[in-house]
Amino acid sequence: MNETLVSHNPYAAPAATVKDEASPELRPAGRGERLGAYLLDYLFVFLCFIPMFATLPFMARTAEGDRGMLMGVGFAITGLLGLALAVWNCILIHRNGQTLAKLMLGLRVVRCDGSRCGVLRYIFARLLPVAILDGLPLVGPVFFLVDSLMIFRDNRRCLHDEIADTIVVIA
Repeated sequence: MNETLVSHNPYAAPAATVKDEASPELRPAGRGERLGAYLLDYLFVFLCFIPMFATLPFMARTAEGDRGMLMGVGFAITGLLGLALAVWNCILIHRNGQTLAKLMLGLRVVRCDGSRCGVLRYIFARLLPVAILDGLPLVGPVFFLVDSLMIFRDNRRCLHDEIADTIVVIA
């Protein structure tokens, strides 16, 4: 039989080696560091709500007609701060795969092969599926628990890291 016909099989499985783990030069971030970044990120979100909360004590002392305006100002400032934080985080993620908290703690998110994790992958593969699943009744708490507990594996990747093909490393 002809040698070229035997060596080329169009129906054979690909022969490329696929590497599932991070490359050795990437040092995965520690569990404590990742928890710290998670908590810091939510602290920054909470701080955006301070203007709205600050207007609440004044509600009882204000005239009925002025309450709506006071509340609107608090909501507007909160919305602007939240938008500013989101834009700033998107810029940081685009530049180096970091949120503000990850920047402060010296962490960054990369693809498993070490390449840059873009903003679209970060938002649509890493954040959005988790937010949708976390919001589902009955499923959300179970998903959150499974996602969080997966960090105790040897590769320190949570479920959202697996979904997005990312890893959090020391910058």
